[in-house]
Amino acid sequence: MTTPHTTSHTTPHTGPAPTPAFTPTAIPAASHQAGRAPADPPTDLPSDTVLSVRGLRKGFTLHTIDGRTVDALHGVDLDVAPGEHVALAGTSGAGKSTLLRCVYRTYLSGGGSIWFRTAAGDLRDVAALPDAEVADLRGQEIGYVSQFLRPQPRRSVHEIVTSAGTARGMTRAAARTAAEAALHQVAIAEHLWDMHATVLSGGQKQRVNIAAGTIAPPRLLLLDEPVSALDPANRAAVLDLIARLKETGTAVLSVFHDLDAIERLATRVVVLGGGRVLAAGPPSDILRDSNLPLEVAR
Repeated sequence: MTTPHTTSHTTPHTGPAPTPAFTPTAIPAASHQAGRAPADPPTDLPSDTVLSVRGLRKGFTLHTIDGRTVDALHGVDLDVAPGEHVALAGTSGAGKSTLLRCVYRTYLSGGGSIWFRTAAGDLRDVAALPDAEVADLRGQEIGYVSQFLRPQPRRSVHEIVTSAGTARGMTRAAARTAAEAALHQVAIAEHLWDMHATVLSGGQKQRVNIAAGTIAPPRLLLLDEPVSALDPANRAAVLDLIARLKETGTAVLSVFHDLDAIERLATRVVVLGGGRVLAAGPPSDILRDSNLPLEVAR
C-alpha cells in the first residue's frame, strides 16, 4: 500500500464544528467546490485503500480581522487501508483536525481530491460530491467522533445510538439490541438510557458519541480526540473498543494528543507540520524521533 512519504516543510475561520458520528446532518447549500466537476480517479491510486487523499489544500479567510487568508493544508497526500489505524501527529495548528473535517466535508477543501472507496467498490471524490451524496455517505459509510457531543433536543441516549445503527442499514430491532451492547461497552448505566443526552456530563456525552460512532462500524471512522474528557477507567474501556475495530476491517484516521493511545492503537503515524506531511511510519520510529515536531503527552 502506498503511504505518505517523508516530506518537508511548512506553514498553517474557524468553521462550523464537526457533526458527531450519529447525525448525517445537512450540509450548507452550494457547498461543493465552485465550478469543479467530479473527475475520474487517478490511475495510480492504490487498489487496497478505503481513503486516498491527494494534493489536499485548505485555507481560511479571517473575515473578522483583516480579511487575509491563512493556509492550513498545503497539498497533503494520505492513504488509509481497511483495518488500518492512521494517527495524525504534530503541534497545535499543524492541520490535523482540519484534515479530518475536510475528509468528513464539514470543511470545504480549497483544492485536491479526497477519494473514498465505497462498500460497492466505487471511488468517490468526497471533495466534489453533491451535498446529498455526502450526507448519504456520512450516514452509511463514514463516521465522525469528536470530543464534543451536540445531541438533538429531546432525544434519549438510547435513541441517539439506535439511530446511528439504522442509518447504517440495520433493522430497528437489530439497532436497538446493538445500541444496548454499545452503551454497555462504554459503561453508560442503564438508568441513563432514557434520559435526554443534554443532561449528561461531558465524559458521558463523549462515551455516547463513541457508542454511536462504533455501532455497526463504518468503513471509515474519523476520531478527533475521542477520549479527552474520560477518566482512566472509562478511557481504557473506550481504547479497547477502538482497538477492536481492526477486526471489523474499519479504516481509522485519528487525532490523539497522548502517546499511550497512539502507541496502543496506531499501525502508522503521519506527522503534519505547517499543513504538510513531514514524515510517516510505524509509531515506534516516529514517536521517538526528536527531530520531528510532535506535541503528545507522555
